[in-house]
Amino acid sequence: MPLKQVIADDMKSAMREKDSVRLEAVRMLRAAIQRKEIDDQTELDDAGVLAIVQKMVKQSGESIKQFTAGDRMDLVEKEQASLEFIKVYMPAQLSDEQIQSYIAQAIDETGAASSCDMGKVMGWLKPKLNGQADMGKVSQQVKVSLKSE
Repeated sequence: MPLKQVIADDMKSAMREKDSVRLEAVRMLRAAIQRKEIDDQTELDDAGVLAIVQKMVKQSGESIKQFTAGDRMDLVEKEQASLEFIKVYMPAQLSDEQIQSYIAQAIDETGAASSCDMGKVMGWLKPKLNGQADMGKVSQQVKVSLKSE
């Protein structure tokens, strides 16, 4: 079943169960998907929907940091609850060992020898790790790996 359909079904389920927190989170996600489809005048596939889910997870994390810095614990709790419902649509995250294995394979296959080759390595990794790892963290690990080469 397409991810977009799963999200629509979850929204209906949240309405039936009168789960207002989950309903609000799923509605925000559906609105973001629809906005993207209207802006691009296209129908999003699972990869496009996943990109929006990733973006919303990242935005929620940043919002939580801002609300915590502003000592707004009420908003932190609300954002964390919403984030938990949105994270459900993310694929399982890879472990650090699995990421290191991909990085080692990428370095071997691209022939990367220094940090100048980081773009090649990241280009190789991005489609394979899409949604399964925080690419910022992956980037840091690639830098460390290339320095030790």
